[in-house]
Amino acid sequence: ADTAGLEQELRQALEGEVRFDAYARAMYSSDAGIYSMEPIGVVTPRSVDDVAATMEIASRRGVPVLPRGAGTSQPGQTVNHAVVIDFPTHLHHILEVNPQERWVRTLPGISIDELNRQIRPHDLYFVPDPSTRSRANIGGAICNNSCGARSIVYGKTVDHVLEMDVVLSDGTQTRFGPLSGTSLNARMALDGLEGNIYRKVRALGLEHRDEVVRRFPDIDRRVGGYNLDLIGDPDAFDLTKIAVGSEGTLATITSAKLNLEPIPKNRGIAIIHFMDITEALEATVDVLEESPAAIEHAGSMVLRGARLTLGPTGNLDFLQGEPEEILIAEFFGDSEAEVAAKLDRLEQRMKGAGRGYAVTKTTNPAVQARVWAMRQAGQGLMANVPGEAKPIAFVEDTAVSPEKLPEFVRRFDEILLKHGTSAGYYGHVSVGCLHIRPVVNLKQRKGIEQMAGISEDIADLVIEFRGAISGEHGDGIARACWNEKAFGPTLYQAFRDVKAAFDPRGIMNPGKIIDAPPMTENLRYGEAYSTIPVATRLSFEEEGGFAAAVERCNGSGACHGVKAGTMCPSYMVTREEEHSTRARANALRAALSGLLPPEELQSERMFKVLDLCLSCKSCKAECPTHVDMTKLKAEFLHRYYQSHPVPLRSRLIADIHRLNAAAAPVAPLFNLAAGAMPVRWALDALVGIDRRRRLPRVRSRTFEKWFRSHTGPATSSRGQVVLFHDTFTNFNHPEAGIGAVALLEALGYEVVVAPHVCCGRPMISKGLLDKAAANARHNVDALFPHVERGLGIVGLEASCIATLKDEYPDLLAGDPRAAAVSKATLMLEELLVNTAGDGGPQLRFADMPRKVALHLHSHEQALIGAAPALNALRLPPAFEVTEIPPACCGLAGAFGYEKEHYELSMLIGEDRIFPSVRALPGDTEIIVTGVSCQEQIEHGTGRRPRFLAEVLAEALSR
Repeated sequence: ADTAGLEQELRQALEGEVRFDAYARAMYSSDAGIYSMEPIGVVTPRSVDDVAATMEIASRRGVPVLPRGAGTSQPGQTVNHAVVIDFPTHLHHILEVNPQERWVRTLPGISIDELNRQIRPHDLYFVPDPSTRSRANIGGAICNNSCGARSIVYGKTVDHVLEMDVVLSDGTQTRFGPLSGTSLNARMALDGLEGNIYRKVRALGLEHRDEVVRRFPDIDRRVGGYNLDLIGDPDAFDLTKIAVGSEGTLATITSAKLNLEPIPKNRGIAIIHFMDITEALEATVDVLEESPAAIEHAGSMVLRGARLTLGPTGNLDFLQGEPEEILIAEFFGDSEAEVAAKLDRLEQRMKGAGRGYAVTKTTNPAVQARVWAMRQAGQGLMANVPGEAKPIAFVEDTAVSPEKLPEFVRRFDEILLKHGTSAGYYGHVSVGCLHIRPVVNLKQRKGIEQMAGISEDIADLVIEFRGAISGEHGDGIARACWNEKAFGPTLYQAFRDVKAAFDPRGIMNPGKIIDAPPMTENLRYGEAYSTIPVATRLSFEEEGGFAAAVERCNGSGACHGVKAGTMCPSYMVTREEEHSTRARANALRAALSGLLPPEELQSERMFKVLDLCLSCKSCKAECPTHVDMTKLKAEFLHRYYQSHPVPLRSRLIADIHRLNAAAAPVAPLFNLAAGAMPVRWALDALVGIDRRRRLPRVRSRTFEKWFRSHTGPATSSRGQVVLFHDTFTNFNHPEAGIGAVALLEALGYEVVVAPHVCCGRPMISKGLLDKAAANARHNVDALFPHVERGLGIVGLEASCIATLKDEYPDLLAGDPRAAAVSKATLMLEELLVNTAGDGGPQLRFADMPRKVALHLHSHEQALIGAAPALNALRLPPAFEVTEIPPACCGLAGAFGYEKEHYELSMLIGEDRIFPSVRALPGDTEIIVTGVSCQEQIEHGTGRRPRFLAEVLAEALSR
């Protein structure tokens, strides 16, 4: 009741942040599941002492507490009306590694992938590998007893936790680990809460050994309830075994000592193709005979979603034909030959048993990475089903013995048919744990009733098959209601007794595992859910409206990855929930649905939430559900500036084309003035352009001026092509345009330059959508007649070409010419690759060895991918080509020039791009496809990249 007093006391006691505002509560009110519970407030501790102080204050006041990692929970473990303790922001460091004894001690907020990246030099890794491991925290993996694809070899998290440091519900700090003899007796003799836990929980483990044997399912994948099956040894006792999988209901984990395993030397996979799920499941037992490290299943709904997506999940060249179902079987080996032999034996077994219609085998790491990326994106890919009815996670991780799967799925389908729906399937068939998601609409009473009815029938089915209702994702809210039915009243009471021993005041994440609220309550999208109508300047017809575009975010938290991919740059360096794509979507949805007042859709606070979005477009490709925060931010800013003045800086940035045009005739004088410190100080003070940045140099001899004096070849065997010479190519880097003309003419094209204006990207990024639409209309008027004649439009600057391709159809909705221009537009490197070996004139390159390293602009990475640029750079036979690991450079157009963003911009560059560039040999040229990347890399490293067209043209044989 005394929320203000609680907040004040926490602020006084903690070094970390304390946030009780409406926005923080909205951002943490949901996770990756179907539930929403607004927290009391959020604490981001900076130390273990902060955690202990929070727990002590909460205990004294009787306030619920929820320890939370990345919030990737499916059945609702990580939402509650509680004080959320958010670990990833600060408590994400490794404390100690012992490679000789093969263990690591780490704080809980580090992700599994980040932990493994840091310990990889020791050739060791932490083995549980849930599909969310890029963001799933170690603390969350422990609380959930995570497993993953390779549990057939490695087991569950509980098998790899050696010790853990915890804070008990009263604020006491202690360590759990294996005990016996006098050390165990000493703990049991302690006064206070800790001693009581040891005495009561040990007694419960011994008392219920026989009942555990009778009621616990005899399969590898059971994570529901509490692990009473692991604390019945009369000679030893280990509280880590009961704390693992307890979903934050018993204690708060502050560090853990984890077992590590050697990294397999070689891996290979076989993709077995089927047209029927029953045949695929029946084949699983045959595959198990070959002792694989994993057998994963991906069903028709996942495969259909993958075929329609951007990013790595959309590249399915490893499939033969169009299978409805596939099995992915992985093998380890000491050599590639050993792995290849195992794959061959599996293929022969499949052929001999008549299983599947094709097998794709590979030991290529890049191909394997694409296969696993598709499989790991399964949840998000299924969520892309159009309409309000979605594949929902509430019975999605039942587990039975693998040999029972075909009959189990047949019976499961009968239950779905009885309730009038279907489901998507994928999962860990090696251990009988399928992720089955029935398609229901939880915004309607019928859908909620379907969910409840299906859930009850499936619980009965699982018990009949002696399986586990939860084989991986835990109980949370969705499955806790069936624990008494599954384990019986005796063990359910024992679960209550365990909870009472650890948490006598009932403050630790209450309502999870036991005594949960009804599964039909606290729904994120319930019967009462509705959103206010929002008139938009951009078209959101494809998404189903502005609200539907926001609701694409299902909370899976793929935007919480660090040092991998490009999404989300600001989160990667701040690790603040607010600066993730998920939090931005949550804030917008809160304002649309009434959790926040609707006027917040134009508020300064919402502006702050969206401010650190760099509009990199990475979420459109890397988010499994394709949340396009770049588009949402542009629409928000357009709305925001209807009630707020447009800053002078935004107007200047939007008019960068005109400013450059005005500066070009006096370029030497302009460049001298722009570089002078008095001018830079004035721009800093008056406009907000950081004085540490120098404005891009303007050329007096623009590309247009050069082109007017250029005489092309007399003949053009390929006909004409339109070169879209963007603002930066024209005024700042004409050398790129000149190089492009040389390449296109060498291919046999006549180059046409259309009289266009700025693409409008600077206007869009600042929310000036009416102005951007006027530019788009002007350019479509100029370009469409060429498109109508069958000509292609080729460009060099990734952000500008992305504007034509991605934004023009939304800016000019209803104008089919905009869609035609979009379809006809491509990057120069795409054209170079498309024409290679096509029978027409070919590029001829000098035999001059050259080392080049490509950094791809994030817009091109998102919408096109790296393959065209890499393959174009490989056209010269003497080029040695490498790719700088994909990441946002941090400049993002004007973003990194703005004084309030400069430091963050440089931190983003320093995260991966700057170190990668510095590590390159001095004789390696850096190639870019965007002017922002060139400016940022030079500013941060002193090395000046060059443009792809410029370097390839220079390599032409003269």
